[in-house]
This record gives sequence, structure tokens and C-alpha cells, in this order.
Amino acid sequence: MKRRFDSNEPELMDRPGAAREDLDAALRSLRGLNRLFGSHRVVSIFLKRWVKRGDKLRVLDLATGSADIPRLVADYAREIGAEVEILAVDFQPSTLETARRMSVDYPEITCQCADVLTFQDEEGFDLVICSLALHHFSEEDAVRLLRRGRELSRKFVLVSDLRRGMLAVVGVYLLTRLVFRDPMTREDGRVSAQRAFTQGEMRELARRAGWRDFGSRAFRFARQAIWLEPSG
Repeated sequence: MKRRFDSNEPELMDRPGAAREDLDAALRSLRGLNRLFGSHRVVSIFLKRWVKRGDKLRVLDLATGSADIPRLVADYAREIGAEVEILAVDFQPSTLETARRMSVDYPEITCQCADVLTFQDEEGFDLVICSLALHHFSEEDAVRLLRRGRELSRKFVLVSDLRRGMLAVVGVYLLTRLVFRDPMTREDGRVSAQRAFTQGEMRELARRAGWRDFGSRAFRFARQAIWLEPSG
């Protein structure tokens, strides 16, 4: 199945001026999908591997959406007794309004409006995460995003996303027909399944971005991840 991507036709939630009520409904559906179908689980696997009691970590979440991943990180850090400072970055102001509203009880999280492809930070981060966002980009911009994540991280990078294939296409079609039926989720979900990269394509993007000795794994529910961690 060939990837279908048109940079002139961004997903509805990526377009300027998206209606607030439609965007809120789509973000709510996305949080449900992340929780039920593996995206949170993928991130949690690596949090348990990398974040330990007593750690003090600076964390960056690129293309954060409504900041459900930063809240997941903060909850885990609180649970085990680690200290985290999390910067959640997204280019969509309306999306960040929702992120800030939902993260009001999380002083660990700061939301910032910025282009993730050109985002700069002098201090750097211990952990850089990008979850369910890579498929929003062209191949060239996906390489730029992976390179940016590598450059911003002092230790760990985790990029997780959909994995293109018939399972993703059929699964998303059924879910957006039967469960998550708001118009933006229905449209964007079906487009996302066709814009996602295969596991082989994602590995090649990482190599083009200068990643070396990185990990790659397929997960249930048409999910996948690539990551960087210090050797030894």
C-alpha cells in the first residue's frame, strides 16, 4: 500500500482557523484512541525503562496536541518519585489552549506555541518525545523533525506513530464509523492511516536524519516506535 500524502491538503486539525468545538471534539477522541489503542502503552514502556526514582529530567514533547503525553509523563514521575520539567510544543494555538486548560493541575508542564521543525532551546533535554505526529509531515519534513529531536536531546529520544497497512486502514475506518464519529476525527483518522509510514520507511527516515544505533519495534494496533538511548 503506497503512502498517500499531499502537503497542500493538511489534516483538518492542522489547518488555521479550525472551529474550536470541532477541534475540542477531535482532541477528545484522539485522547481516547491513545488511551485505548496503544499509544500511551508504547510511551509507558519507555518511561519505565528510562525514568527512575530520584531522577531529575527535562522533557520535551514535540507536536503535543492536547498534552496527554506530558500528563502521562508527569503522572508516572509523581508515582515513582522522579522530578520532571516538561515543555509541550505545538504550532496550533487553539490546540494549546486545550492543552493548557487540561494541564492546569500540572505545574510540571509548560506549553509553548512554536514550529517543531525549527524549535530551538539552548539548554537541551534529557528526553524528547514525539507521539502520533510524524505522519503529518512530508518525508523531507519528517527527516527534519527526527534530526531536530536528536539534536535537542542529551540522552533519550522516542518517536512513536501509526504503522501503515491494511490493519490500520480498516481499523480506523471501523472505529470512526462506530465509536469516534465526530466529523474531524472521522476525516483526519482515515487520512492519517494512509499517511503513516511503514516500519521500513520509518527506519530509513531515521537513517537519513543521522540516527545511529537506534531501536525500532512494531507494536499492537498498528503502532510502531523508533528510539535513541545511550549505549551501555
